[in-house]
Amino acid sequence: MGYPYLPLTCSEREKMLSAIGVGSIDELFADIPREILLQKDLDLPEALSESELLTHVKELANRNMSLENHPSFLGAGIYQHLVPTAVHHVANRAEFVTAYTPYQAEISQGVLQAVFEYQTLICQLTDMDVANASLYDGATGLAEAALMAVSVTGGNRVVTFGSLHPDYRTVVETYLKAIDAELIVIPTKNGLADLAALEPLLGTETAAVLVQQPNFFGLLESVGEIGALVQGTSTLLVACVNPISLGILQPPAAYGADIVVGDGQPLGNPLAFGGPSFGFMATRDKYIRRMPGRIVGQTKDEDGNRGFVLTLQTREQHIRRHRATSNICTNAAHSALIGAIYLAMLGKAGLVDVATQCAQKAHYTAEQICSIPGWDMLFDGPFFHEFAVKAPIPSSEVNAALRKEGIIGGLPLSRMYPERKDWENAMLFCVTEARTAREIEHLLQVLREVK
Repeated sequence: MGYPYLPLTCSEREKMLSAIGVGSIDELFADIPREILLQKDLDLPEALSESELLTHVKELANRNMSLENHPSFLGAGIYQHLVPTAVHHVANRAEFVTAYTPYQAEISQGVLQAVFEYQTLICQLTDMDVANASLYDGATGLAEAALMAVSVTGGNRVVTFGSLHPDYRTVVETYLKAIDAELIVIPTKNGLADLAALEPLLGTETAAVLVQQPNFFGLLESVGEIGALVQGTSTLLVACVNPISLGILQPPAAYGADIVVGDGQPLGNPLAFGGPSFGFMATRDKYIRRMPGRIVGQTKDEDGNRGFVLTLQTREQHIRRHRATSNICTNAAHSALIGAIYLAMLGKAGLVDVATQCAQKAHYTAEQICSIPGWDMLFDGPFFHEFAVKAPIPSSEVNAALRKEGIIGGLPLSRMYPERKDWENAMLFCVTEARTAREIEHLLQVLREVK
């Protein structure tokens, strides 16, 4: 951990200059050519008082479209949900708010217990055997899963589908290049995985199949069929899931997933311009020593008292990086703690309720949008809380009209798929439980007026 910066006094500065053998600051930087030095005072405005500065900063902040007063129908990986106030009240207690990694772990029993509870909740959510103490985010979690599969199987390629989040795909490609492994992307059919194209690629050379559920377009993949194809081969199935959706969708273990990852931002974490978040990872017992990161376990001391220990932590991650399981040597502890508190506070029934509201409100909104002349679904098929539609005009114009009414619209798909010239009018909308009936009706009213 660093220390707060304290300005030097004149005498302290003189002592330091004298100790290194120079007489002034200018002499210290004498090696820098004079012609590139700034020969005048900085062009800065006069200093403001504290109250004036706060007012100025608030004015700048108000130029943004705040989610406090602008309903958002934007998703694509980061989602707005209702978070009980108590979640952050507990998470921001002084004993939790620290960036320090407990290398003398067993001294920090509270931190270890929090991580253990988090791991337990992730295992219950995914129905997997073991979870680690979290990763950085969903994208790096998926990339770590791909590396883990290559390590387990010895295969030199990984297969995924065009329905995987484009940003996730880019991160996976970057990681695989470092180990000379190949990422094969199978094009989609109507926004879904092409299972006929997958089957010939399974086998010893393919380390893993990566499938996102729900996929980037919000659609539900036929994960049962994908799991059945992978089963019986040496290829591992990696599922990248939205944790909220598991309130109503079957857990990844049910369709044969070997590794489960995802982004934990929906679990009580703020949007915060895209981060920080945390990635979760769970797997089967037999792969536990191949899993990156750390695992906290429960035990008893010599007096029989319940205690927590850092059960697994690949030491090479700190001192022999070339032999490391991964470059992950810490975890997004505070963000993961927020996720654990959120899950514990909602409970099973609460998570089911949130997921159900997301699905119901999204389906209602999609149905109403497609009843407007000129609007239609981009894809057929079941979806969770995101759906892609075709607008009668370019999506940029739709979002401009929504912004004028104080609404944050959907994601223009042409931004993520510039090669698809036919998707200039395509948009990805997201509706969570946070959207009210009044906000949805306001959205529909504006869309009806778009010409």
